[in-house]
Amino acid sequence: MQKNVFGLPLEECSNKPLTGFYRDGSCKTGNDDVGVHTVCVIVTDSFLSFSREVGNDLSTPMPQYGFPGLKNGDRWCLCAARWLEALENNMAPDVILEATNEKTLGIVPLKLLLPFAYKKPSEKKS
Repeated sequence: MQKNVFGLPLEECSNKPLTGFYRDGSCKTGNDDVGVHTVCVIVTDSFLSFSREVGNDLSTPMPQYGFPGLKNGDRWCLCAARWLEALENNMAPDVILEATNEKTLGIVPLKLLLPFAYKKPSEKKS
């Protein structure tokens, strides 16, 4: 059983759209996942634009691969290095830490992820 960044069981990231290196809805990883698709994010329009500018177009559908294209608000298992690159460019999307694989911590320290922890509307201070 794979664990999240808190050492607890890894939670699901998204089934709509279906995400994960293994397309199982979670940010599980293995030796064949050289991109380390382990960070569960909530994509934003600004992040999608940034990603397209650096050569990884996540918004254009590619039906031949069963990829619908991402839109603002979708959850997605992102490569840990891509999230770090987005952070360095002030474009990092929020992260669902409970669904982010602990393997992420080999690339991105928890202290960098914590400020981007997604808070449900009911958890935000008014």
